Parts: sequence; structure tokens; C-alpha cells
Amino acid sequence: MSAARPELHEPQEAYDGPAVLVVAGTAGTAGRPVEHPVSVTLRGAFQPLDGHFHWYGRIAVDAALDTVRSGSAVTLRTAHGEADGKVADVDPWGRFRVSGTGRPPF
Repeated sequence: MSAARPELHEPQEAYDGPAVLVVAGTAGTAGRPVEHPVSVTLRGAFQPLDGHFHWYGRIAVDAALDTVRSGSAVTLRTAHGEADGKVADVDPWGRFRVSGTGRPPF
């Protein structure tokens, strides 16, 4: 049996594990994107009303994310793929919410 390839991976309903959060650069990074290794808990489902797969979840607390702002457009990358999304509110435990539409990163 051959090893699984990420590009052949079918979207799942859940993913818990390591990821890389890529945030657009700021003046402090000379405009270069910044990559943050993170741990995520993600879920997703196909929504028949709009015909899209919606994925969402939380990013574990990490001091390196102090420069990330709610509403930032990001790319989330796992071993299974990557997807564009957006970070939103921070919950009482300091975890960012992340979400996207379309093929998920898991």
C-alpha cells in the first residue's frame, strides 16, 4: 500500500493537532508573511443552503500570537493541506477563533 498523499486527502469533519498559521506581514516584518506553529482544534461540515463546506475552530493559546489581530486574514496549513481563513474573537481562555469556507486545511 502506498503512503497517503495530502492532495488526495478527502475533507474530514474534525482535526485536532499541529498546524502553521500564516499571517500577512506588517510594517514590523517588512511586509513578509509570518508563520506561527500552533495547535488547533477544527471542525467542519457541508452546508446545503449555500453549497459550501464551512470549517471553524480554535487556536491554542500561544504568546507568539500576541501580534495577531482579530479580523486578520490568515492561511492555515496542516499536513493535509492549507486553506485561507480569518481569525476572529478571542475567547475567555485566550484562544482565537479561526474559520473559513471551501476546502478545509484538514
